[in-house]
Amino acid sequence: MITGVVNAHHEATIRLPVQGADGRVQEIEALLDTGFNGSLTLPPTVIAALGLHWRTRGLVILANGSEDQCDIYAATIIWDGTLRNILVEAADTDPLIGMALLYGHAVRIEVVESGSVIIEALPKPLKRGLA
Repeated sequence: MITGVVNAHHEATIRLPVQGADGRVQEIEALLDTGFNGSLTLPPTVIAALGLHWRTRGLVILANGSEDQCDIYAATIIWDGTLRNILVEAADTDPLIGMALLYGHAVRIEVVESGSVIIEALPKPLKRGLA
């Protein structure tokens, strides 16, 4: 289970441990953004400080509908106690956690100042064999 808090701006936030290229872990405060279908955005300054490795450039569609290019980096995070390799989009904004990272989880938010944010893994569905 991952826990966080709703801040004074009514944003759901969690602290996300991100592992740098040298193995050091830095906790990043990130906002949950259900309108973002990627995994994570980080500012270029944080990406540089962590020494993340560049992978490619990608096309993104911004909230206002416009398109832009962004650099994409490889990162390792600690998600619910487990190391997880993800792609991170560089963006000059607060760090955002998107739906790709939340996929397979239930999110509960008490939408009041200092309300709790709880992210829990959903049970894995049973695979059915062919008869």
